[in-house]
Amino acid sequence: MRHRRLNFSVGAFVFLVLFCAILYLAPLIYLLNVALESAHQFLANPLTLPHPIMWQNFVNAWRDATMGVYFSNSVIYTGAATILAVACAVFLAFPVERRYVRGSNAVYLSMVLGFFLPIGIIPLFIESQMLHLYNNRIGYILLHIQGGLTLGFIFFVAYFKTIPRELDESAALDGCGYLRYLFQIVLPLIKPALATVGIYAAVAVWNDLIGPVVFLANNSLFPLTRGLFTFYGSYQSEWTLLAAGIFIVASPLILAFIILQRNFIEGSLSGSLKL
Repeated sequence: MRHRRLNFSVGAFVFLVLFCAILYLAPLIYLLNVALESAHQFLANPLTLPHPIMWQNFVNAWRDATMGVYFSNSVIYTGAATILAVACAVFLAFPVERRYVRGSNAVYLSMVLGFFLPIGIIPLFIESQMLHLYNNRIGYILLHIQGGLTLGFIFFVAYFKTIPRELDESAALDGCGYLRYLFQIVLPLIKPALATVGIYAAVAVWNDLIGPVVFLANNSLFPLTRGLFTFYGSYQSEWTLLAAGIFIVASPLILAFIILQRNFIEGSLSGSLKL
C-alpha cells in the first residue's frame, strides 16, 4: 500500500511539473521560434521550426526600434522607481508595524485598501499635468512608485513581525539612532524581503505598456515596451521582429529572476509566516 501511494504521489508530481512546464515555457518557446523565423516562413506556416535560423531578426529589431535609447530609459525608470518604492515602503512599514506613530492601524488599513483599488489612469493623467509631471522622466518615475510602495508596505509589515522587539530596545540602550538602526541592523536582516519586493516592483515598471502611452509623448523618453509599437501598425506588421523585440524586453527580467530566485523564494516564505 505504501508503494502504491508513493508511486501515485511521484506520478502526480511529475504530471504537475510537466503541466507547469508546458503552461509557462510553451509560450516562451513559441515566441523564440517565431523570432528566429523569416517573415516569409512565418506567413506561410508559423508553426514550423525556423529554417534557416534568422538571428539577424534580433539585430534588426534592436536597430529598427532604436532600442538602445529605449533600453537605457527603461533601466533608469525601473531602477529609480524600484529603489524609491522599496525605500519608502521600508521607512513607512517599520514605524507602523512597531506602533511608533499614532494612527498606525488607520495607515495600515488605508494602504491595504489602496492595494486592492484599481489605479485611475484619467485622474493620474490630470494630476500629472497639474503638477507638471507629464512627459518628463521625474514625473514618470514618481507616478510608478505607487504600485511597489503599497505592495512593499504590506509585505514589510508582515516581515518586520519576525524581528523581535527586544532588538529595538537593545539598540536604543546602546545609543543607536533610528536611521542607523534601520540601515545597519534592520536592512541586512530583511535582504530576502527586499529582493522579493524589488522584483515585483521592477517587473511592474519594466513591463508597463499603458503608462508610456498615457504619460509620455516624446520619443526620446519612451521605454522598451513603447518601442515595440514600431513593428505593429494598422496596415503592416512585422511579426518576427515584434517577437524578437518582445524577447529582448523579457530577457533582463528572466535573468534577474534566475539570479535572485533564492532570495525571492526565501522572502516570500518568510513574509508569509506572519501574514
